[in-house]
Amino acid sequence: AAEEEDDDDDIDLFGSDAEEEDQEAAKVREERLRQYAEKKAKKPGIVAKSSILLDVKPWDDETDMVKLEECVRSIHMDGLLWGASKLVPVGYGIKKLQIQCVVEDEKVGTDILEEEITKFEDYV
Repeated sequence: AAEEEDDDDDIDLFGSDAEEEDQEAAKVREERLRQYAEKKAKKPGIVAKSSILLDVKPWDDETDMVKLEECVRSIHMDGLLWGASKLVPVGYGIKKLQIQCVVEDEKVGTDILEEEITKFEDYV
């Protein structure tokens, strides 16, 4: 019975043609993947943007809010666009500046904005 099982191992059911077809299919697949990668590289990527609403609190009740807004808007970066702003009452006659901006996520982050705004120590 052992000799009969060994005879079955010698038979190649698929033949040597299958190996040649596999190589051709692999070449075709590689060519298509290369073409797809080239096409994908030509397309511009999606730019992720975020809309941020910042609350900028003044140093004290005598802070010039117009000058504070000018200082905040003087911050210019690639990927940063300032929007609308308004003064919101906090209490006891003190108002805070609420300002909106749109940023490109890969270029500008909230940490960078916070650092730049807090550099205006006389106002913020």
